[in-house]
Amino acid sequence: MITNTELEHKGDQYPSRIISFEQDVDSIFFYTENNVILKITILRDSLIRFRYTTKGYFSKDFSYAIDKTQSHGYNQLDVIEESTFYMIKTSKVFCKINKNDAKVGIFDIDGFPILEDELGFHWEEYYEHGGNIVKMSKQSKDGESFYGLGDKASHLNLKGRRVENWAMDQYAFHKDQEPLYKVVPFYIGLHHNKSYGVFFDNTFKTFFDFCHERRNVTSFWAEGGEMNYYFFYGPKMSDVVTTYTHLTGKPELPPMWTLGYHQCKWSYYPESKVKEITSKFRELKIPCDGIYLDIDYMDGFRCFTWNKEYFPDPKRMVAELAKDGFKTVVIIDPGIKIDKDYWVYKEALENDYFCKRADGPYMKGKVWPGECNFPDYTNPAVREWWAGLFKELISEIGVKGVWNDMNEPAVMEVPGKTFPPDVRHDYDGNPCSHRKAHNIYGTQMARATYEGVKRFAYPKRPFIITRSAYSGAQRYTSSWTGDNVASWEHLWIANIQMQRMSMSGMGFTGSDIGGFAEQPSGELYARWIQLGVFHPFCRTHSSGDHGEQEPWSFGTEVIDITRKFVELRYQLLPYLYTMFWNYVNDGTPMLKPLVYFDQEDMHTHYRTDEFIFGNQILVCPILEPNAQGRRMYLPKGNWYNYWTNEFVEGKRELWVSTKFDEIPVFVKEGSIIPKYPVQQYVGEMQFDELTLDVYYKLGKEKSTVYEDAQDGYDYNKGRFSLRTFTFNGKEKEIIIQQHKEGTFETSYSKFKINLKGLPFKVKKIEIDNEKVTLEQVQLNGDNFLIIDKDFSELHIIGI
Repeated sequence: MITNTELEHKGDQYPSRIISFEQDVDSIFFYTENNVILKITILRDSLIRFRYTTKGYFSKDFSYAIDKTQSHGYNQLDVIEESTFYMIKTSKVFCKINKNDAKVGIFDIDGFPILEDELGFHWEEYYEHGGNIVKMSKQSKDGESFYGLGDKASHLNLKGRRVENWAMDQYAFHKDQEPLYKVVPFYIGLHHNKSYGVFFDNTFKTFFDFCHERRNVTSFWAEGGEMNYYFFYGPKMSDVVTTYTHLTGKPELPPMWTLGYHQCKWSYYPESKVKEITSKFRELKIPCDGIYLDIDYMDGFRCFTWNKEYFPDPKRMVAELAKDGFKTVVIIDPGIKIDKDYWVYKEALENDYFCKRADGPYMKGKVWPGECNFPDYTNPAVREWWAGLFKELISEIGVKGVWNDMNEPAVMEVPGKTFPPDVRHDYDGNPCSHRKAHNIYGTQMARATYEGVKRFAYPKRPFIITRSAYSGAQRYTSSWTGDNVASWEHLWIANIQMQRMSMSGMGFTGSDIGGFAEQPSGELYARWIQLGVFHPFCRTHSSGDHGEQEPWSFGTEVIDITRKFVELRYQLLPYLYTMFWNYVNDGTPMLKPLVYFDQEDMHTHYRTDEFIFGNQILVCPILEPNAQGRRMYLPKGNWYNYWTNEFVEGKRELWVSTKFDEIPVFVKEGSIIPKYPVQQYVGEMQFDELTLDVYYKLGKEKSTVYEDAQDGYDYNKGRFSLRTFTFNGKEKEIIIQQHKEGTFETSYSKFKINLKGLPFKVKKIEIDNEKVTLEQVQLNGDNFLIIDKDFSELHIIGI
């Protein structure tokens, strides 16, 4: 492994004196005596790209991570030359470039240093493979904290850690293990209440060191490619995260059923076993929308085939499952079995679609089917062919989602667990070795899968899930955190990983509930389901070699707890769907670590357990066995205990007692939380009422509810319903105003309004300035009332 120690700096080279510069619209080029060029491009006032080359010219500019549909623009761009430095000024920051050594410093408008070079850019020739090892080191400020970087299994705050980015199949990984399945080379720095971000868009193996080697230095480097990074300025963390998410792209809205509960195992077969599992969910009345088929549904693990002994008529089975509300999701891996009688293999062979070694033969490796060749998904023609392979699965058989696994890519029985570095890739017309293409291989597979499923699922929306991913993969796919373990440590890890993935632009993620490897106790499974229902993707999955891991495998008490929490998730579907709509439209993370929620509060900088689900619900899982409760931190604001409606002031630590069938959940005061009735699956029933839980606050608060047909694309034509509620609470009255957008008509006609924490007895009610009797709105002792959904203003006056 290449490290970045002081000894190695001896062979490093550095930019020398800048001798000239030129500006081309939004880009400024700085030329040094020793042939280094620094290109600084202003994409927005708070988003700046830095590119360095050591050879006197830049290679073709190409990135899989950047969303090319995103528009850029800035309010101000001035370039000023002083005697010892150049200054580039925007309306948000200014950037100083030293003439002597091309070191860069970025400052806010008031001149406060945000991010400054330490050694700055440096490099060494990589004689073994060719090209450069490119390096960057920055000064770390006092008290600085670091977040982001995808699915890392370590403390949320990365201060003091070194991490490696190389997509790796890590079965039963452990805390702090490096590297893992995903590569998201984006981090967020926070110091002096100012937040910034760095995205190092380099697909080679990369490393980040957050004051691990040297106390006041942060560095990142790559084993090839370009020093090419983006700087984002906040000063709020929310600005950094949303700008990064805009840059790398946002997903389209998923069908609502994908936000339901899913059940999976390696493997459910034959058909009778699948039906036994789905029937049991309906019998026990535990809601469930997705049932997964792992590799054993195939004929000898050949992708796009069925084992006719286990599944004699897949189309009929899938249709029968759909009739009972279950959507079938199947696994597809990249390894294509070498078999001259296998149609997928023959097509790829005839068209020369497989990856090759440097001197010509196809890359060969062992995975589940035995010896396989592997499609080169970095070739657009291969992606197009791969997309077409989904016609039968999606159009004819009726499968609703596809699950891409083993796409790091994983190879068995070889030391590095993957392709050799000399394997060649097309890289969309930029031919390269596997050293460059490895980290994006899984994303390009998921992209090709997405394009196929989307084509054949139309007019419905596609659903893809991937194990391996690089920045930008969220445009095509959801993900899960890979082969975890049934342990309390892994419950802690899952909680961290979801928060980190949300901050890293990849919100639609979950963990294998209960753990993939080994057997959870009933208590661990219950605690995991209590956390998992608050993750965007919610699926139980297990390796199956240790017995059963369905909710009913652990006895009556765990069945009841599972039902209670899965029902809660189904009630909260409109809230969750609205969270997703905010993510898709604004790049807002669906889960927010406390530091994201309130970066000004130093107590939040090292909190790992608590997180905000959406904008208004605070969740704190129980992460230890035999717990009667736990200590937790309530951030700023005032909160209501979800279970007891007890009012609690925030910005303090407190002990929260809980029963086995509860975890600490709090709702922000002033919130209006939408709820559906419990359904056994999405779309099971039409209903006439939407429940709104209204939590009293002295003051104002806004809440939104987004709804549409729950699938399809009519929402792009304005067929959606967006309701914005403004709550205004006074000592003896509340006013709720509703603003409506969109043309979609919901099935319900009424709101059932539950008033929580009301400090007065209701004396009078006005709807749209007309007085109504308390009987008309069915107000009762429980403080709920039923009113027409199309009101504009509800005025409740107390005694």
